[in-house]
Amino acid sequence: MPVSKIAPDSGAVTPVAAFPQIGFLKNLVRSPLITAGDFSYYDDPDGPEHFEKKCVLYHFDFIGDRLQIGRYCALAQGVAFIMNGANHAMQGFSTYPFGIFPGAWRDGFDPAAYASGYRGDTTVGNDVWIGTKATILPGVTIGDGAIIGAHAVVASDVPPYSVVAGNPGRVMKQRFSDDVVKRLSAIAWWNWPVDKVTRHIAAITGADIEALEGAK
Repeated sequence: MPVSKIAPDSGAVTPVAAFPQIGFLKNLVRSPLITAGDFSYYDDPDGPEHFEKKCVLYHFDFIGDRLQIGRYCALAQGVAFIMNGANHAMQGFSTYPFGIFPGAWRDGFDPAAYASGYRGDTTVGNDVWIGTKATILPGVTIGDGAIIGAHAVVASDVPPYSVVAGNPGRVMKQRFSDDVVKRLSAIAWWNWPVDKVTRHIAAITGADIEALEGAK
């Protein structure tokens, strides 16, 4: 059987005809506060088009925090990004959100108390794999090449090429040596033109750093 030399269409919504549960996020998200790079996908048997509603929670335009997902990321069913809108003010004695209710309760509440607890944007690097029902809390940055285990709860930043698992999520190991991680970051293959990526799939998915560095 001849081998195809044509890369998937980055403009496709569901690029795998046999598995319509896989959807390229860039072509699915509608919020201007969510961005996803080429070829990053969400896999959900109920339909990847539900990603924003099911997976990006408490994301309110008036807060303005962003979810940024890099290129070539793989997101499994049930991934949850908890955004800053979920936070309650914690500086005072009570965390009850009086200010969300109309009338006198809202009038008597200082909106700045909410903002003081915001943690900023949530950022997922490139070539990141996030397992089933993992939860990412507000303001977290996940480095390139990281793996987030199924059902992990990630409350702090994840270094590049680390494996995180558990609740609370902990770094279980670094996938490669410090030297190889540094060289992978310098190569940044996810920024290559797609035709170059296509020519060098074997090197990208292999474990020979010199072969990847030598890719032309």
